[in-house]
Amino acid sequence: MKITDLKDEQVEVIEEKLDEYDREHIHYKLDGRISIGIEKGGKLIAGLDACMTAFKIMYVSTVFVDGDQRRRGYGKMLIREMEKRAKAMGANTVRLDTFDWQGKEFYEALGYEKVGQYENEQDGYSEFFFLKRI
Repeated sequence: MKITDLKDEQVEVIEEKLDEYDREHIHYKLDGRISIGIEKGGKLIAGLDACMTAFKIMYVSTVFVDGDQRRRGYGKMLIREMEKRAKAMGANTVRLDTFDWQGKEFYEALGYEKVGQYENEQDGYSEFFFLKRI
């Protein structure tokens, strides 16, 4: 027995095997993606990307507002629009994570519950995990 680097085709095989195993526990699957942005003067100043995962969970991978446009409500607008679209797609939970220098207080102010965190003192950061039932 030995550990070896996988080829792309082998990665696909193990992902298919995991999907097959998961189907024993996940009795429904929702698909979909929400990729929205805000333009101002023809320039993209803010954006959000999220995708549906198992168990009706919308996972938010990216939220960003240009530095000079922050604290004007654009992030809140994006989150609220994503929640509305996610609910319409069948999601009942939103999940996201953020680092300590990003949006911890922002998500808390929008009603997201911190469900976990860890600190990496060696590299100088903390990460926080949030959920919100919608």
